[in-house]
Amino acid sequence: MKLLLLLLCLGLTLVCVHAEEASPMGRNFTVEKINGEWYTIMLASDKREKIEEHGSMRVFLEYIHVLENSLAVKFHIIINGECSEIFLVADKTEKDGEYSVTYDGLNTFTILKTDYDNYIMFHLINEKDGETFQLMQLYGREPDLSSDIKEKFAQLSEEHFGIVRENIIDLTNVDRCLEARE
Repeated sequence: MKLLLLLLCLGLTLVCVHAEEASPMGRNFTVEKINGEWYTIMLASDKREKIEEHGSMRVFLEYIHVLENSLAVKFHIIINGECSEIFLVADKTEKDGEYSVTYDGLNTFTILKTDYDNYIMFHLINEKDGETFQLMQLYGREPDLSSDIKEKFAQLSEEHFGIVRENIIDLTNVDRCLEARE
């Protein structure tokens, strides 16, 4: 009987842990607190060409506006040496903390970690023409972040999503279209 009770407790604990992992930010996440200005700090992908210079996912976030069931985002991308603005609206999916948007394919993303005041980390899956790839994004409230936060992002990308270090790019020293921000 004690063994059965112990196994039942263990099973419930595992279910609770799994539920928390499914909603990465957990129950205390307040989406409204991510509203505002952000800067692209680092990108990581298992398809590096997507985040290299001229890659379609080498995007420079300007802001996130939280709407009722969606996130409106404005970012810049460099096309032929020019900064171009792109506005997108990502809609909530049926899963907690997950959003989807069409941009160079169908993108489904979750907010993995944030402290609201300094940084936010996203994990995105892109599906296009029967192929998929992962993208990790680190954004900051300021144009740069501490090396500790950058290292946590790199470790998370490597250990949890299998993205190798060579595919993690720090964008704080490249043209991020900052002059194009209003």
